[in-house]
Amino acid sequence: QLQLAESGGGSVQPGGSLRLSCVASGFTLGDFGMDDYAIGWFRQAPGKDREGVSCISSTGRSTNYADSVRGRFTISRDNAKNTVYLQMNNLKPEDTAVYFCAAVGTPGFSGCSPFAYDNWGQGIQVTVSS
Repeated sequence: QLQLAESGGGSVQPGGSLRLSCVASGFTLGDFGMDDYAIGWFRQAPGKDREGVSCISSTGRSTNYADSVRGRFTISRDNAKNTVYLQMNNLKPEDTAVYFCAAVGTPGFSGCSPFAYDNWGQGIQVTVSS
């Protein structure tokens, strides 16, 4: 069973940077591999719905960003390391949330609705505050 683990969260001042990592494991020989899964980053702030932040297709050729983070965040992946990254620059207080990575076994897909993803990590806190 596919498992996802986020790391790299923490507290930072406005204008600062963080890089989140999502490591996938639990692949079964003969079943889907890392290069078969679209991966997304999502976030949920207290009292708000979970929202898509950025998503990347299985090969990395297609990416998707929320308007609120476009130009500040960059998603990338290294399938050889079973890892997807989210580089977050110029962080703002409104970026404060629990960040989740999620996967769906749909090659070529890069949509960013949380309802499309069926494997989720536990989440990691990101706090932006002065």
